[in-house]
Amino acid sequence: MPDNPIDFTTGRPGTRPLDVTWNHGSPSAKHNTDPDLQVYAHDEHTVILRQNMAVNYEAPFLYLLFGNERAVLIDTGATAEAAYLPLRRTVDELIDAWLARHPREDYRLLVVHTHAHGDHVAGDGQFAGRPGTELVPAGKDVAWPWFGFGADPEAVARIDLGGRVLECLATPGHHAASVTYYDPWSGFLLTGDTVYPGRLYIEDWAAFAHSIDRMIDLAERRPVSHVLGCHIEMSVKPGVDYPIRYTYQPYEAPLELAVAHLYEIRGALAAAGGEPRRVVLPRFILWPSE
Repeated sequence: MPDNPIDFTTGRPGTRPLDVTWNHGSPSAKHNTDPDLQVYAHDEHTVILRQNMAVNYEAPFLYLLFGNERAVLIDTGATAEAAYLPLRRTVDELIDAWLARHPREDYRLLVVHTHAHGDHVAGDGQFAGRPGTELVPAGKDVAWPWFGFGADPEAVARIDLGGRVLECLATPGHHAASVTYYDPWSGFLLTGDTVYPGRLYIEDWAAFAHSIDRMIDLAERRPVSHVLGCHIEMSVKPGVDYPIRYTYQPYEAPLELAVAHLYEIRGALAAAGGEPRRVVLPRFILWPSE
């Protein structure tokens, strides 16, 4: 631990909204002038990034969290080429700026993922050879044993960033390797593609329902400020989504969700009686895989 440790244990996370207007594309992707990565500092030690929709319509959100001894980057975006997704450069600049304010030696970076779909792992190669960096591949055969889920999928794994300890759950359903992260400092429950305002693509209906139960169980034991996924696909009009591959979403629903939305999803799953079917809710569409 450094000589000037930050106390990440005092106080409880607030529920203030994300004070940001997300870049949401433009009518002409060719003439888009948004940055390749939008950077939003929610607090001194918590950064959310969004990829430019004109570069990749998925426009995923990535999360960079700082602890006393290392930072963690959760997901690496939808584009491999640094010329179009300058993720490594952006992360390095953010870490350098944070270290200028909070000097310490031998500061490290951990890179993990919410799951193994291509729009969440494409930038992994940018971190190859980066000093002081551990990158955990997203595939279930590697990621789950690293977390300890291989031996016990019901375990609660912990990632200690140096006084800031994330709790991690195996939450399959959308993808066999899905992982959810809870950060007690910000109160964020980071749900990847399992829960976000959009089409919740469900690969395994029973596993998805169990994962929602596990999230609710954690939220009943921990103060959750926001439930945050990795995409926005819904408009502000309840139940109306933007079609796939749209690169202009001027009336997006907010990224942040509440624990109440987890209960809403659980209720919809229960009403379906275990039978996979498409269900439209104000902020979600339950969408079983074909």
